[in-house]
Amino acid sequence: MSDSRQIFSLKQVASSIRKTLEERYQQTYWVKAEMHKLNLYPSGHCFPELLQKENGKIVAQMNASIWKQNYQRINKNFVNVVKEPLREDSTLLLLVKIVFHETFGLSLQIIDIDPNYALGELQRERQETLLRLQKENLLNLNQKLDFPLLPKRVALISADTSKGLSDFRKVIETNQWGYHFTTFLFQAYLQGDVAVQSIQEQLKRIEKVKDYFDVVVIVRGGGGEVGLSCYNNFELCKAVASFPLPVLTGIGHSTNLTVAEMIAYRNAITPTELGDFLIQTFHEFAVPVKDASKVIRTYAKNKLENSNQALSSTVKLFKNVTSQRVEQTKNLLFRSSSALKSNVKFILHLEHESITNSHKSIRKTSKESLINQHIKIDSLFDSTIKNINFEVKTHKGELDRTLEKLSKVINQNLLSSNNKLDQLEQSIKLMDPREVLKRGYSITTIKGKTISKESKINVGDVILTQTFDTEIESEIINLKKNN
Repeated sequence: MSDSRQIFSLKQVASSIRKTLEERYQQTYWVKAEMHKLNLYPSGHCFPELLQKENGKIVAQMNASIWKQNYQRINKNFVNVVKEPLREDSTLLLLVKIVFHETFGLSLQIIDIDPNYALGELQRERQETLLRLQKENLLNLNQKLDFPLLPKRVALISADTSKGLSDFRKVIETNQWGYHFTTFLFQAYLQGDVAVQSIQEQLKRIEKVKDYFDVVVIVRGGGGEVGLSCYNNFELCKAVASFPLPVLTGIGHSTNLTVAEMIAYRNAITPTELGDFLIQTFHEFAVPVKDASKVIRTYAKNKLENSNQALSSTVKLFKNVTSQRVEQTKNLLFRSSSALKSNVKFILHLEHESITNSHKSIRKTSKESLINQHIKIDSLFDSTIKNINFEVKTHKGELDRTLEKLSKVINQNLLSSNNKLDQLEQSIKLMDPREVLKRGYSITTIKGKTISKESKINVGDVILTQTFDTEIESEIINLKKNN
């Protein structure tokens, strides 16, 4: 039976599909889709992944391409209109052409992208973020915090190479009033999609050590509004709104406030202006202090003058009273002195006689006591010497007995060890091959190896038999196996 089926090659099928699509889809189309990944290659060409989602599920997916020249033109338009470059994970209105390639399959060639539609999508995201923050009562949460009297300890979120960071530091660190600030930098990306996660991570780090800071400052310089759509992201704005410290922003643009700036405790157009705000808080504290200082000086001056007058009056009164009191005291001392002299002479005479009698008694008593003590010391010395001699004799006897026992134990151990050595030497001699041969045994080898179960022996082989004093060479005539 002949095979009448018509068979096509894969290339023929693919070419047919390409021709059909080229004839059917000759014009361009405006397509709304989410650009999941841009896939920009070093060559300058892009190969985006396009998606359509419904209720959070992907319902359509296609690959696309943007050639280098088209990408450069589209990206430039986005920067001019949207104020940021073309980015991933955004819903766009694309002018596309349907293409099919035999190797790469079906895809959409992107010719142009409407930046005004993207601008509307960004505005929609901004509005949605504001509504969600309001719904969750987060809109003014950070702004309700108590601002520190002197915000001296500043946690900085910025990039170490940022122009805005250097401008901010220059303002607060070189102020002419000598106000002192302590700053610590938490490095982060400040624009594009990566900024959302980067800034959130740094806020989490600061929250762990929040007791060491008074305020958080997010500063960014240059670039106008390019890359600022990340500051409309709900998760980032939620982190700023609910942060336990006042958050201040100076991200460097003058129009279209982002949501993050709107919900921060305070925002400034530039980092320099934000630095001036912190300086102003010190001014507001310093002025009342200076006024209070003037009041204190005036009050103290008046108080001192009144006190000096009161002191002068008191001194005059004290002089008068003191003079009278001194005169009275002099008279009293004169009378007391005369009486004291008479009493002292009588008492000294009595004490002299008492001391003389005591001296004689002490000499007599001391002499008798010394004689008694000498006798006691001699007796105690003799007794001590006798005790020492007894202890020496006792310990010497114990030492001699211990040495005698130790000597016996050592001799017994040496004797036992010698017996074991003799036995071992005898066993080694008995195991000597020559001793075995003396007892009538022999050793048979073939080709220099002892005959064993594994040895291969054939008729005609020459074997060597060795006795104690003879070597016998034999030829095998017959083999018989023993069962």
